[in-house]
Amino acid sequence: MKSWVEVLAIILALSGCQESQTVSDFTGNEVTYALQQASDYNVSGIVTFKEKRDGSSIILVDLQGTDGNVKLPVHLHMGDISAPDAEIAALLNPVIGTTGRSETHLVQFADETKLNYSDLIKLEASIKIHLSDIGPERDIILAGGNIGALSTKGTYGRIGIGVCKSE
Repeated sequence: MKSWVEVLAIILALSGCQESQTVSDFTGNEVTYALQQASDYNVSGIVTFKEKRDGSSIILVDLQGTDGNVKLPVHLHMGDISAPDAEIAALLNPVIGTTGRSETHLVQFADETKLNYSDLIKLEASIKIHLSDIGPERDIILAGGNIGALSTKGTYGRIGIGVCKSE
């Protein structure tokens, strides 16, 4: 009869083999951008784009300063964050107040144009997180930042943030 040590060693060896055969859904390519405070609310954070093996993207928003049972709308806008009435290119999943997190699998723009990771990181675009998606609070932007090609251009320090286009 085998000792419990030998049985444990066999179990660990078998589970180790199974883990090494698991293939990640991601390529390892990723980029992170800062999201600056954009109003009197003390909210800021980061957005990370991760490339999946199929070329699509996972967009992770991670904010500090959120709380409560709220869902904060997240928009991908074409153009610089300071541009007023910038067109919304895609609606991302909302940030949950209690966690400060949002995760979106992005494969296309709102107009159904396909979008892969390589295209996403080259965009001249911005991300804005709003207080609400309805009423006057929709014009309050909690945090935002330029992404893609715009992340290395322009403003340094405190940035101007344009109000979104109301429809």
